[in-house]
Amino acid sequence: GAVIAQMPGRVVRIMVSVGDEVEQGQGILCLEAMKMENEVRAGVSGVVKSILVKEGSDVESGAVMVEIEDA
Repeated sequence: GAVIAQMPGRVVRIMVSVGDEVEQGQGILCLEAMKMENEVRAGVSGVVKSILVKEGSDVESGAVMVEIEDA
């Protein structure tokens, strides 16, 4: 259940915390790329296991940003 950056950008807002239950399709964080804000959504339902980025961090394409484990 890894949430991966589809493009390089900057993390603008993180909308979940470790331990939160999330549903598939729920907004997890907001990534700014090419001067546009893109909401990154959970690919699976489960519990947020870890958040590997901070607000303001730059991420490369393919970077793991959040890990979600089955509830």
